[in-house]
This record gives sequence, C-alpha cells and structure tokens, in this order.
Amino acid sequence: MSSKKVFIIGPGFIGWNVLELLAKEGYAVTGYVRRKEHAEQIKASGASNVVLGDLNDKTLITHHAAAHDIVIHTATADHLPSAEAVLDAIQQRAERGLSTIYIHTSGTSVLDDGSKGSTKSSRVYHDNVKSEIDSVADSAPHREIDLAILKAQKALGARAKIAIMIPPLIYGFNPDHGRLTIQIPTLTRWALKHGFAGHVGQGLAVESNIHVLDLARAYVVLLHHLESVPADDPQVRDNPYYFCETTGDAEPSWKDVASVIGESLHKAGLISDAAPRTIPPETYGDLFGADFTAAVIGLNSRSRAVRLRELGWRPVEKSWRDSYVGDELPVILKEEGDLEAFSGYQGTVAS
Repeated sequence: MSSKKVFIIGPGFIGWNVLELLAKEGYAVTGYVRRKEHAEQIKASGASNVVLGDLNDKTLITHHAAAHDIVIHTATADHLPSAEAVLDAIQQRAERGLSTIYIHTSGTSVLDDGSKGSTKSSRVYHDNVKSEIDSVADSAPHREIDLAILKAQKALGARAKIAIMIPPLIYGFNPDHGRLTIQIPTLTRWALKHGFAGHVGQGLAVESNIHVLDLARAYVVLLHHLESVPADDPQVRDNPYYFCETTGDAEPSWKDVASVIGESLHKAGLISDAAPRTIPPETYGDLFGADFTAAVIGLNSRSRAVRLRELGWRPVEKSWRDSYVGDELPVILKEEGDLEAFSGYQGTVAS
C-alpha cells in the first residue's frame, strides 16, 4: 500500500486504466476531468478525489499538481499549456524542498518519416539509445512539448524525476469503460461509409502497437521504478524516454490493418469486396482531415521498448487483430447514427 498522492490529468482511454491499477495498489488518486459524468465514473473506479477543469486552466492545474507527489499526464501529447502548468507546479514544489515524479505522455508520431504509406522503413528506434530519439526534428509531432519537458528536467536536476512515455498505435477495449481507441475504429467507420477498406498511399508503412491494458501496466511499472531510484540516478537523469510496444519485428503495415477491416466487414455482409484499396485524398475529411490523415495512418513509426522490458514489464494482452475482431468491431457495429453524416475523428491523435 502507498500513502503517496497521484494527480492524473485526463484519465480517459489510457489514464482511466492507470487510475484503476494505482487505486488498487492503495495510491490516493485525484483525476482531472472535464465532465461531471466522467467524474462519477472514475470515482466508481477508485479515484479518491476528482477535479473538474479544462486543460487551458493553467492556474487550476498548477494548484492541484503542486499538492501531489506524483503527476501523470495522459490527456494529450499536444497541449503545451497543461504541460507547462505541471512544470510550474514541480518548480514550486522544488523551491519548497519537495520532490515530484512526473510521467508525461507523448507518442511515436514523433518518429514519423513522412512516407505517406509509400514504403516500409528499415529504421527502428530504441529507447535505451537517447540519441536516436533526439535525432528527430524539433518540428516533429509532439516534439515541442517534449523539448519543453527536457529543458525543465535539465533545470530541475535532482529535484524531480521526469519521464516521457511514448506509446505507438494503441488498440484494445476495456468493457468496464466502453471506450474505443482512435485510428482503427475511425478507419472502420470510413470503410462502412465508403464501401471498402482503405489505406493511405500503397499502405506499406508500419507502426508498432500496444494494447491499452499492457500500456496501463507499463505506467505502473515505470512509476515503481522511479519511486525506487534516487533522482540523480543516471537512468533518470540522462534519459527520460520510454517506448511501450508489443509487436517487435512483427509490426503490421497499414495495408495489413485495412485487409483485416475489409475481411471482417465483408464477412459481416457490410461491404461487397474485402480487398483493401488506396483511400482517395479527397475523402481525408472523413478520417483525420486533409492536413493530418497521411501522418496519422500513413506513417512509419517503429519503436522498441527496451527499457521497460529491462524493468520486468511484458505485454500479455491479445494481439491487435484478435482485439479488433473479437472486442472492438462488435462495439463499432452497434453504434447508432447516420454513416453518411460521419465526418472523421475531430480530436487530437496522441500516438
């Protein structure tokens, strides 16, 4: 059992699962959420306290983060003000002689090579080689926030323990929560609307993936590690990056993903042809928009979770294919609404 207080910003698809695991271990967990309905849900899952607020309310986030020993940000990888609010809180605590553990969520879109489905990249990034990750452009997705955290980590030194979790394509379904992930369900809805399963370009690009429950356990393993080592430990001080993937060299291409979607919808009698095809760019508005679709579902992003495995973490959940066919697709097919009105995913994709 732990008496330490944890502040989770955005306990949604990822963070809700993390919250449940920590609550079961005896942590006092406060969730920062937007909606009263979700506040009641995470209370039922073990949250000891809930704060209603918006990510743009830096004052409120800083106030509550400063009152907690541990902060975990799982709301989004692309919101600089909320990350800055946490860093301000950590600085305030450091000035009072208090140490803080901060785990921030980024995503492996930071590794995107701009292939737009044209090729499978041979480049694989390893989290135990910091220089590989630092080689990405400062303008890469999520990188602005990651760089702000790296700068703060350097300034804080041993007064805080900071880590950046970098998950890849996330899949999986927790029936107790009823929440779906983003990319593959969106591709499925697109296929139902347009009558065939699709991929960007030739669909050859590949991305590592992780089941959300394996990812949630990884946060807990990482937290326990950070709690167990001093802040000046080289593992903490010199490298904040942690990948979390399940596939190794067996990453599916986006064409592989489209093939499973096509086969599944054809078997269900919902499309006439199972064969996947290239998605016409003029329909990107029904996916992630003209500016982001090729980056979200046409990227090469190959990562290896060397460091978590060294800490004893292992993925144990079902594969992306089995999860999609057995867990996620049945939920998608029960969704109500006019498919003709479906206009893609409107939020920010974190991976």
